[in-house]
Amino acid sequence: MGLEIFEKDVPLSKHTSWLIGGPAEYFVQPKSIEELQTAQNIARSEHLSITVLGGGSNVLIGDMGIKGLVICLSKLTGIEIVEDHRKFSFWALAGTAKSELLKLFLKKKLEPACLLAGLPGQVGGGVVMNAGVSEKIKPREFGEIVKSVEVLRENGDLKIIEKERLHWEYRNCQGWKPGIITRALIEWDNVPNEDVLTRVKALNQNRLKLQPLEWPSCGSVFVNPLPHHSGQLIESVKLKGTKKGGAQISEKHGNFIVNTGGATAADVKYLMELCQKKVKEICGVELTTEVIHLGKFK
Repeated sequence: MGLEIFEKDVPLSKHTSWLIGGPAEYFVQPKSIEELQTAQNIARSEHLSITVLGGGSNVLIGDMGIKGLVICLSKLTGIEIVEDHRKFSFWALAGTAKSELLKLFLKKKLEPACLLAGLPGQVGGGVVMNAGVSEKIKPREFGEIVKSVEVLRENGDLKIIEKERLHWEYRNCQGWKPGIITRALIEWDNVPNEDVLTRVKALNQNRLKLQPLEWPSCGSVFVNPLPHHSGQLIESVKLKGTKKGGAQISEKHGNFIVNTGGATAADVKYLMELCQKKVKEICGVELTTEVIHLGKFK
């Protein structure tokens, strides 16, 4: 078994929420941890670099694509409930959509439903980026609902890392590398709140009103340089609605860049850099991208 199990020259635009990205030299979508281990072993034996892709909701992939092997975890899905009367706990594989977690917490009427209602993407990315929302709710970040994570090390071993050994920061989690996150143990106090469903509906309505969810995007482009908000800074320098090719700084929210049709990574990168330049020049504030850049750019 070797390279023949991988697809070649797969357009990665099909695997990102922006619908942007050049081809992967080699591509695989494992459906189990065992298949993931096999893919990693083959890549190592063939001296291929490995790029891990989740739901593609927080990445910008260059128009020239990615060399080596891209491992997409979107089919590594599944949930295993852990019996515990005091806590609501379950293991979720890395490719499981956060919307699946939302359904479980809604059914139980538990507070994490309000967090998950505003988060796109998958479990693995939620851990890596410590995904969170701007609303002042609890829990507000992914790290608050994660008890532990399982990581596939480069030697093929699986290692469970407890929450106490993970370092949660704003839109970042450290302490689990090197390796690939395979699953996470999600946990919350099993104390139902009857108004959770009502609040989730209200939060969703507010997000639909304020965010351009009707267009392909990556979600928020820049981290908020506290105490400022990136969207407000970008709007203050009159960049709202600015276009480059098929990409546009949203007319609804300054911290969203949307694909209005045919946008390239170069288009998006141009608008990102324009925002950083103008906000620095006029407001004196450095904007840092929340988005991870992958692959080769023109």
